[in-house]
Order: sequence, then structure tokens, then C-alpha cells
Amino acid sequence: MRHVAAAIISIICLSAGSASAQAPGQYPPAELDRLVSRIALYPDPLLAQILAASTFPEQTADASRWADEHHYMSGEPLARAIADDHLPFDPSVQALLPFPSVLNMMAADMPWTTSLGNAFLDQPQDVTDAAQRLRQQARDYGYLRSNAQVTVSPGPYVEILPAAPGYVVVPYYDPLIVFARPRPGYRPLVAIRYGYTVPIGVYFSPWGWGGNRIAWSNRAVFINNARWDRSRINRQTYVHPYAVPRYAAPRPADPHRAVSPSGHEREQERRGERGREEHKREERKKPEDRNKP
Repeated sequence: MRHVAAAIISIICLSAGSASAQAPGQYPPAELDRLVSRIALYPDPLLAQILAASTFPEQTADASRWADEHHYMSGEPLARAIADDHLPFDPSVQALLPFPSVLNMMAADMPWTTSLGNAFLDQPQDVTDAAQRLRQQARDYGYLRSNAQVTVSPGPYVEILPAAPGYVVVPYYDPLIVFARPRPGYRPLVAIRYGYTVPIGVYFSPWGWGGNRIAWSNRAVFINNARWDRSRINRQTYVHPYAVPRYAAPRPADPHRAVSPSGHEREQERRGERGREEHKREERKKPEDRNKP
């Protein structure tokens, strides 16, 4: 088992660009492990949404920008804003707007996002196999356990589900650690941090939330209670069933304020912390005091 872990670690260290050069449909298991490693331990509903959205990598940057500018919103107000803005993104990409950190990760590493999407278009079952392999390693090594944020099934397939329905948490971990045997004296349970929970109530069901899952026994991804069947062959014509209408650009002017996160807020987001909105604190100041430190 030690040599398997060592092989995975060496593969994870390869540059993301190597995957983008891979011929379509020919990602070997070791390369799939590297691609999936950074999201393999995400809760099943979030993992399913990321896999679907990764097949639209060209939309990631604009979606990440919109999520940043509306980071001060959450829950039902955010769902209303997404609907009001007539966004041109695919609904699978819109489904990630409540998770700016996830979209930022995808937009910041486009070779990885593109490669993940290509792999999922060409080898969807192999991609889910890779996630299962890594989850089983993380569980067997003692890193992955049920807690107040997630419920981890005992097997034979490792499911990771939100502990509280309607709330999804993003885990933070280092693939170099959680998929390798822990060194003597190391406490495995501290290797995965769970950030703040994101409310995904019934108001997000039009984008597939509540009906998204992974059927591990037959390696199928379901979004909006329908199997995701977009492939390289049908990607120009495939339309997944959603309740939300689809809009094309140009769209109406955004009726909501665009407020980019501050550097401090961005750092809190990277650490998985929910910080106080600095722009709200600024708005409460008197006009003559707003330029004061």
C-alpha cells in the first residue's frame, strides 16, 4: 500500500498542464487520480455539481467574477439575484454561484478545470472510480470520518453526505497528506478542515440542488434527478433538464450592486472562514469618515 500512496503523491505533484495535453478518452487511472484528488472528498452533491460544471470551462471565469461581486448575498436572496440577472451560464455552472471559493479554484487553474471536464466528458465512469479509490484510501488511513458537518458511509462505496440537509460544507485538505499513510504520531483527523456551511434550500432546487447525487454502484452522476449524459459527441446539442430558463447574452443590466471582496475577505474565504462583510461596515460609516483608516 505504501508504494501505491507514493505513486499517487508523485503524480499529484505533476503540473496541471500535462493533463491538458492528454489525448481525449485516454486518461490513465493514475492521471485521473491526480485530476480528481483536490475534489474527491467534497460532499457527493457538491462533487456532482462540480463535475457537471467542469464540462463548461469557458464559462468559469465569468461565473467566478459574478460570484465574487455578489459574495455578500446567500440563501434565498442569492437565488433571487441569480434568477433576476438572466445569467447566460449553463445551469450547472450557476449551481456553483453560492460557492465563490469553488469557482475561484476552477477559474484560477483553467488547465485543470478543462482537463477535468474533458475527462468527465470522455470517461465519466473512470472519473467516479478515481474519486472512490481516493476516498477509500483517505478513509482507510483514518483521515475521512463522519463529524458534525458530513456523514461518511462505511462502504462498500464511500458516500459523503451533508450532515444537515440543505447545508453543504466545503472541505479543505492537502492531497499530498490525506491520500498517503500518516507518519507515526500524526493525528489523521486534523488533516481535513471543514469551512462554514453554505445554505442550499429549496430555493436552489431549480438548479438541481436536492436532486443531485452520485449512484456509486453504477458510477452515474445525477443532476436534478436526471442522469448527466453530456459527452464529447453530444456536447453541442445536449440539454440537461432544469426548471430554470436559459438566457443568452446580452442580458439586462445587473440590478444588484457589484461588490468585490476585499483582500482580507478573500483570505478568510481561502481558509474556509465566514467573515464579516467589510463593505457593510463601510456603508454604516458617515460619509465624511469613509476615507479614514
